[in-house]
Amino acid sequence: MLVILSGLPGTGKTTLGRALAEETGAVHVRIDSIEQALKRSSLRLDPVEDAGYAAGMALAEDNLRLGHSVIADSVNPLEVTRKAWRAVAERAGVPHADVEIVCSDGAEHRARVETRVSDIEGLVQPKWADVEARHYEPWTDPRILIDTAGREPGACLAELRTKLPL
Repeated sequence: MLVILSGLPGTGKTTLGRALAEETGAVHVRIDSIEQALKRSSLRLDPVEDAGYAAGMALAEDNLRLGHSVIADSVNPLEVTRKAWRAVAERAGVPHADVEIVCSDGAEHRARVETRVSDIEGLVQPKWADVEARHYEPWTDPRILIDTAGREPGACLAELRTKLPL
């Protein structure tokens, strides 16, 4: 199964993605890690454009074909990228689940963005103004919606697990 996590920075995607991967043994493919590696590489790609997503999708497909479940962790703000992730699952012959992570409390979301520290060497976290200005297309397809506002990660993970056909 391919679990496609989407949502703005600071909503809790990586926290939930890691926890779900630890619990299920799934492969966690984090686009931030891939993009930062591309920037640090000898190619010095910056901006990376779609290269991080392309690499992540290739890794995900390889692992799905090996029989592993994969958790794809990215902002995934565009319908075109959402469709591309679904196509990865189709090509690999596995089911997928679209999951949007949100933090409906604006003050809490802002505090998360402004206080978090990167765990990826060299990754510059976005400022709140960057998050607010980010182009994020509304969803038109069904998805699992997890609101992390005012909730502990364990409760969010438990809700996600009940909604996923893993």
